[in-house]
Order: sequence, then structure tokens, then C-alpha cells
Amino acid sequence: MSARVLVARLDSDGDVLLAGPAIRAAATGGHVTLLCGPSGYQAAELLPGVTEIVEWACPWIVPDPPPVDPAEVRDLVEFLAAQRFDVALILTSFHQSSLPLALLLRLAGVPRIVAASTDYPGSLLDTRLRQEDDIPEAQRALQVAEAAGFALPDGDDGLLRVKAPPKYEGPDRYVVLHPGASVPARAWAPNRCAETVVALAEAGHHVVVTGSPAESELTALVAGDHGVDLGGRTTLAELAGVLAGAEAVVVGNTGPAHLAAAVGTPVVSLFSPVVPASRWAPYGVPVRLLGDQWADCRGTRARECPIPGHPCLNSISPDAVVAAVDELQAVTA
Repeated sequence: MSARVLVARLDSDGDVLLAGPAIRAAATGGHVTLLCGPSGYQAAELLPGVTEIVEWACPWIVPDPPPVDPAEVRDLVEFLAAQRFDVALILTSFHQSSLPLALLLRLAGVPRIVAASTDYPGSLLDTRLRQEDDIPEAQRALQVAEAAGFALPDGDDGLLRVKAPPKYEGPDRYVVLHPGASVPARAWAPNRCAETVVALAEAGHHVVVTGSPAESELTALVAGDHGVDLGGRTTLAELAGVLAGAEAVVVGNTGPAHLAAAVGTPVVSLFSPVVPASRWAPYGVPVRLLGDQWADCRGTRARECPIPGHPCLNSISPDAVVAAVDELQAVTA
């Protein structure tokens, strides 16, 4: 009999994309409802295996969280109870607790709850995983699905994946530079990004610059006269199409890095070590990791760079990016 499976991943697009292999495994067991946050909804729409999406701004997960509203919590519990789920998988990062949501799911009568937890879960979890800290996030999520008894179908390589995106009608060969990031500590300086667009163009590359509507001024500055500015002109699905056609993507540790991995495109990762690359670097594609991974900001999870001058990223030169792009082209040719 087909099960009703709830999968929860309550943060951003990149986190939801990294849950993709776990969701595909869960879908082998039946109907999958994905509970996600507002900033993860676009990615949720792209994932194979998702039957239904439920959006909820979780006050202990989302950035700039709303106040805890007892009425909203009651509404969520009543909704979950009415769905009569057979099992719930709570997917969290190493620094997040699965237990608050487990409590709500228990109140909703979910009979089996599976999650990772460092803290003692009491009766909140039926299957509790103690996971290694330094495994990639996609593997971490897949372990939760496997502990619930769900395995990837035969022939599934366990890599990131999205539904087929629309094709970008651009140059035959091009490199994407995505200058924005979800938090300032993970963003390369705009002037360095602009210099790199020039350097890539002078090295013979067509350059496409991407970004959200809120980043349109940034992308216009970075594209300048040497790049094509797509800032604010694509949905996430359309962005996937742009990234899919690229020879390489130059991007920080932010959602589009994982989207590039999900469409199989090599990544030059401008990676700030405020979180570990072992967990968060683009998964399953050729990667060239740039940035000082032993900088003093290492492991701080800072949203604003705590070190004057942002040296972990601003020590990267445009020439180093061009060299990394060329290396990836040679590896994948």
C-alpha cells in the first residue's frame, strides 16, 4: 500500500535542492508532501518526487523569523493531523534541532518520525540518527530517508536533480557569473566580480551575469560592457536553464551553486569558510574551490564578515577565476 510521507526542509532554496535525493528515495514509498519555508518554495517546485508542497515560515529556522503565533501553530498541527501521514522525515542541517518540529508532528498524531538529533529526543522521535558532522548535506538528508526504510530507485545515482528546465537561448558557449549571495559574508566584492567579467571576456569567454530582482543593480554593475545582464529577468526554473547551458558557473556558497550542481554544470566555488565546504560545497559535479578555507572566520556561521576586508574571498584574484574556469573546461572536455 502506498504511504503518505511528509518530508520537512524548512529553510532556503539551496537547502531544499540538497534534499532532492532524499525526497526521490521517499517517493519510492508513496505520496510525498514537502513542508518548506517561503524561501524554499521555488526550489520545491523543481524537485522530482514531490506530489504536494506546503509552505510554512518556521520561527526557529527562517532568517528574520516571525514571532511565534499560537494560532498559526495550532492551524499547522490541525492541518498535519488531517493529512494522516504515515511517516515524517525531518531534514535539518548539523546546527539545527529537529525536535521542535517533531513535537508538533507528535501533537498532530504522526505515528512515525525520523530525524537526526544531537539532543536526547525522548518520545519525540521513533528513529534517531547521530550523524557525522562533515558529510555533505545531500548525503546527510539521504541517510534520514534510508533510516525510514526508503531507498533510491534502481538507476538513480543519488546526485542533485531538477525537472527539465526551459532552454536558454543565448550564445552557444558561455560562462555564468552569479555575484550575489544569500548573506553578505558569502559574497565576493562587486568590484572583484566586475573585474572578473572583464578578465573572462578578454580570455575569450562569453559571460552571462545572473541575479534576483533585488540584485539587479548589482548585476548591471558587474556585467558592465563585457557581460550579458540577466539580473532579475529569470524565474528559478529559467535560471536553471541558463545554468544548464553554461560551460561553468562562478558563484559563492548560495542557492544557485546547488542549482548549477542539480543541472550538472561544473562550478568555480567562491567559498567563504564561515560554514564548512565539506558539507556545503556544490555536490556531485566538478568543482574548483577558491577562497582561504583557514581564514579566521572559519566555522563562525557569520552572516556579516567579522574580519576587516573580507580576506577569505577578497584574496581571490580575477586571474585565479579565469584559470579555474579553464581547468574545468579541460577536465570536462
